[in-house]
Amino acid sequence: MRAEIESIVDEVQQAISLLRRHLDWDKSLKRLDLLNQKAEDPSIWDDPMEAQNLMRERQQLESTVTAIRGLQQSLEDSVELIAMGEEEGDASIVDEAEKTIRGLKAEVDKRQIETLLSGEADANDTYVEVHSGAGGTESQDWAEMLQRMYTRWAERSKMKVELLEEHPGEEAGIKSATLLIKGHNAYGWMKTESGVHRLVRISPYDSQARRHTSFASVWVYPVVDDSIQIEVNESDCRIDTYRASGAGGQHVNTTDSAVRITHIPTGIVVACQQERSQHKNRATAWNMLKARLYEAELERREEAANAEASSKTDIGWGQQIRSYVLQPYQLVKDLRTGVEHTTPQEVLDGDIDGFMEAALAHRVHGDEDAVEDID
Repeated sequence: MRAEIESIVDEVQQAISLLRRHLDWDKSLKRLDLLNQKAEDPSIWDDPMEAQNLMRERQQLESTVTAIRGLQQSLEDSVELIAMGEEEGDASIVDEAEKTIRGLKAEVDKRQIETLLSGEADANDTYVEVHSGAGGTESQDWAEMLQRMYTRWAERSKMKVELLEEHPGEEAGIKSATLLIKGHNAYGWMKTESGVHRLVRISPYDSQARRHTSFASVWVYPVVDDSIQIEVNESDCRIDTYRASGAGGQHVNTTDSAVRITHIPTGIVVACQQERSQHKNRATAWNMLKARLYEAELERREEAANAEASSKTDIGWGQQIRSYVLQPYQLVKDLRTGVEHTTPQEVLDGDIDGFMEAALAHRVHGDEDAVEDID
């Protein structure tokens, strides 16, 4: 086995050992056995909320244990294949096994970052709002590009995406949109994307082919499940109904089924037009409002716990976090971590894991390195 591959094998094995240690392997296996026994007892459904919490914990623990076992087995199988290929002089077997080992290295690196997702809502599904900035068609087109980027990322990550609400731009793009991304740790991964995203390019809408700078804002907040209690007084809210808009023009909906809820004390506004039923849209909008209020509470707690570091780690609304330059050169740069990608099209096609991983580590560890903006 080549020295380079031996080194990678050692790194993967060490990473798997760290993942086991972080999970407290033996204790977790005993806990999983206990959860499996409880899951087979029909009486657990006498308390539906407790049963749902138990089944959720079981599913997450089983998924993690299965993944770590799979990594270990794949590593051992690949090492054996290399030995077999070298013994038989079959370079194709060796090459394929080495490719698998490199892939395992990337996977364990991601799983190590995922161990940082320990916040109380990190495992939840997430809402993602995208809003175009000032600049009309140019910014609205940019907002739609971001919406597509996050949809592609979710699909690449084997997560489900639902479009809850969308306001089209006058000529192209969108004024705003709200996505619901469903998957394990969806909020934990996506939360680092909140902030202002900047695009620099030669505008396809400018007849003189001038360079334009556009801005769009992203806001990420977790879906609040039954284990998190949020009280909202209806008397504090204004509820408006309106006719849904989107592809298909006036024929999308001929009734006022879309629902907008304004929480007067905080000024938070949510809207849903996904369903033709006003009742269903209203229920979804209430859930979105509870999620926004919960996210605001999480943000207050974080700021209180990290008062000194908040100016360096806060990635909330209004904070520019990333620049995407398409002309005169090709570069995407995260302004918090300094991470760069020289192929913007791959990023816009959903390849944003590297930015997420670095931003998550930066947020957790409070990295204080200043990163300069790029022109």
